[in-house]
Amino acid sequence: MSLRLVQLYGGLVLYGVSSSLLVLAGLGLDPWDVFHQGLAKHTPFAIGTWAIMVGAAVLLLWIPLRQKPGIGTVSNVVLIGVTMNVVLGHVDAPHDVAVRIALLVCGVFLNGVATGAYIGAGFGPGPRDGLMTGFAARGHSIRLVRTGIEVAVLVTGWFLGGTVGVGTVLYALSIGPLAHVFVPLFARGRPTPEQALEAA
Repeated sequence: MSLRLVQLYGGLVLYGVSSSLLVLAGLGLDPWDVFHQGLAKHTPFAIGTWAIMVGAAVLLLWIPLRQKPGIGTVSNVVLIGVTMNVVLGHVDAPHDVAVRIALLVCGVFLNGVATGAYIGAGFGPGPRDGLMTGFAARGHSIRLVRTGIEVAVLVTGWFLGGTVGVGTVLYALSIGPLAHVFVPLFARGRPTPEQALEAA
């Protein structure tokens, strides 16, 4: 149990760090963080704070879907956003293009590792993941549900001023294959097939 908890919380912190690297690179974010960043640009709340608030709101949508959160789900809501706020509050964005590209590549790769770690710990999916698997449990294609939701938040975030760019494309193309490698590699608990698929 203790090793699984270490893996869970290490994975969530790493996820927050990797997401911060994408923000610092300034070359494009994953769909949800495009949305969070767009909201942050119009409010006094930081991107990590919005990640927490949106995660909590999404978790409420689990109720009609009869999804049951685990300790990993609740920890996901809080820890990733807090980590982002800490990192982005203490690290300045670089100006050098080569450094920004390096941050982007490292961010995407580490995000894949982090996804495998926290899902593989087997303490429950993140709130956004569970929303997708909840719809899938009702007979909807998980890939279609994931695509529909992420396109919606991406477009909304883009209109709000979130950063969409080459990093967004790289993330979209890379996170599935990375999760396909790292979710089984880190599997210590019992992540369901749906949890593995939602990461892909």
